[in-house]
Amino acid sequence: MGKTYLVGGTVLTGTGESMKGATVVLEGGKIVEVGTEIAVPKKAKEAEVFDLKGKIVTPGLIDAHVHMGTFNEGFPEGFSDGNEKVEPLTPQLRVLDALYPDDTSFPDALAGGVTCVQSLPGSANVIGGQGMIVKTKPGVLELMTVLAPSAMKAALGENPIRVYTAMKKAPNTRMGVAALMREAFVKAQNYRAKMEAAQNKKDPCDRDLGMESLLSVLDRKLPLRVHCHRVDDIQTAVRIAEEFDLDFTLEHCTEGHKIAPWLAQKKVRAAIGPTLATKSKIEVRNKTWDTPRILWENGVHFCIITDHPVVPIEHLSVYASLAVRAGLPAEEALKGITLYAAEHLGIADRVGSIEAGKDADVAVWEGEPLDSRSRVVKTFVNGELVYEA
Repeated sequence: MGKTYLVGGTVLTGTGESMKGATVVLEGGKIVEVGTEIAVPKKAKEAEVFDLKGKIVTPGLIDAHVHMGTFNEGFPEGFSDGNEKVEPLTPQLRVLDALYPDDTSFPDALAGGVTCVQSLPGSANVIGGQGMIVKTKPGVLELMTVLAPSAMKAALGENPIRVYTAMKKAPNTRMGVAALMREAFVKAQNYRAKMEAAQNKKDPCDRDLGMESLLSVLDRKLPLRVHCHRVDDIQTAVRIAEEFDLDFTLEHCTEGHKIAPWLAQKKVRAAIGPTLATKSKIEVRNKTWDTPRILWENGVHFCIITDHPVVPIEHLSVYASLAVRAGLPAEEALKGITLYAAEHLGIADRVGSIEAGKDADVAVWEGEPLDSRSRVVKTFVNGELVYEA
């Protein structure tokens, strides 16, 4: 495939830079050049050229926390594959084995300029399994995959309590949730010691896939993404992560604005949302669009998420615009769904900004990206035009 030239638009790189009348050159699935003085071939046979005068070009948007492909839209609830509601500790589960590429949310994402997402297990379990990062062009799952596994999903608060209280099993309280999470990591430490002892004796030991998965978390090869809304759950997530020296992120962080200076001191990373959803349970009654702004003002690393299908993936840019209405600078809001989301996921070397060497994931807008009246007119994934209005 030859070069593709996106010519004449205003390029918002995602790093804070704006270039009017710029050209973005795509080749081999990568961005190879960005600038205002790039020579464009005049013969169509030499390259594919898109005239984007009057349009705005941004990095493809990134949602760091969704359940696309497991909680499929239009399917009965009993058909969902996001939660294994049998035991509260299921670290051996993998979204890779369940994600359905024909979920209608994937073309919807492309229509909203969203080119990359992290799909995670749900929050019914204290430890729910391993997520994955995919591009949103539907097709063969292995070709969509950016990183699998991408993280271990864990959950504090009401969800696991509600599920297992109904089953008359632990956990029934927040104390129980935290205790089970700690026990899981201690068991993994003990499993490591047992395996090492067996290896020294050259005596085979039965493998345990769940314990092996948790060892990846203990070894900081796999980050722990902790569902936590209330300030008590947020602090418990930080406490347990520090006890075991884990690489972790706070997922939802609904009341993070209440303890923002402390979160900054702890150098946490937080995924904020789904703020547009209703106050469906007690622990989200204090949700506010002020949260991203307050975290930003205090120097806390954040990104903005939909938690799709809780709120629709295709309107990710609208959610960022609501954060702007609450006082977050527009430049920071755009980063919250591009560069900061990529950093949250640990893949900023590949996506999140329009820079040479990065994946050719690009959204083209008619109107300002953070204006709810605007629309995406073209979306490119890995340099391929995959959506056109």
